[in-house]
Amino acid sequence: MVKILVGCCGFPISRSKYYMTFNCVELQDTFYNPPDVEKMKALMKEAPEGFKFSMKAWQAITHPPNMMTWRRSKFKPPKEAWNRYGYLKPTKENFEAWALIDKAANALSVTYVVIQLPPTFKYIDENVSNVREFLSTIGSTRYRIGMEFRGDWVEHRLELRKLLNDYSNVTHVVDPFRWFPPETSGEYYFRLHGIGGSEVNYRYKYTQDDLLRLNNMLKALHDAKEIYVMFNNVYMKEDALNFIKILKQQ
Repeated sequence: MVKILVGCCGFPISRSKYYMTFNCVELQDTFYNPPDVEKMKALMKEAPEGFKFSMKAWQAITHPPNMMTWRRSKFKPPKEAWNRYGYLKPTKENFEAWALIDKAANALSVTYVVIQLPPTFKYIDENVSNVREFLSTIGSTRYRIGMEFRGDWVEHRLELRKLLNDYSNVTHVVDPFRWFPPETSGEYYFRLHGIGGSEVNYRYKYTQDDLLRLNNMLKALHDAKEIYVMFNNVYMKEDALNFIKILKQQ
């Protein structure tokens, strides 16, 4: 029987209440700043047995420092090194950043590290090469790598599928209402950013019909072994709970 885990991207309520309500979470603060290993260890100790963590990869490997997301970061790369961060470039700086991500991920025993690429990371030969070299260099991991591509990659499904199929520990992460089915097999990880808008619509609240449609999407994944459904909108707690109710009624 397929295992479906439903949770939120971040803690919309206190962690103690969250642990009693959901069985998984995707950490978000690990995106903005270098992940804190001691904090990861503390989270591991406080969470109930069997609770699943995933974490968003630090933006140093995906987003160049001139992007707006860096405004929330306490870490400021030196300007002379800006062109050596982000876009999965095969640079010393990116691989040093990955080493910090990997250390934190192992300290927390995460099931996924989600690498979210910005829409400006276009489908061009250089970026395809960066993806291939990055994934080949980091090699096997104790956790799965979730790759979320945005922008024009949706127009190159077949090429992306061929690329990711070369890496057995990689799952193609998508918003199922924007890109379905994902180019993966067996292991699925969905991030729901709201319906409408060019890429995200965080203020969207999912209707009952939306959630029933989502449930039908999951039923169509006949090869599925494990499915993560992670809500990433303003109403994430309510929407996740409503979806869990639908799953329990089956």
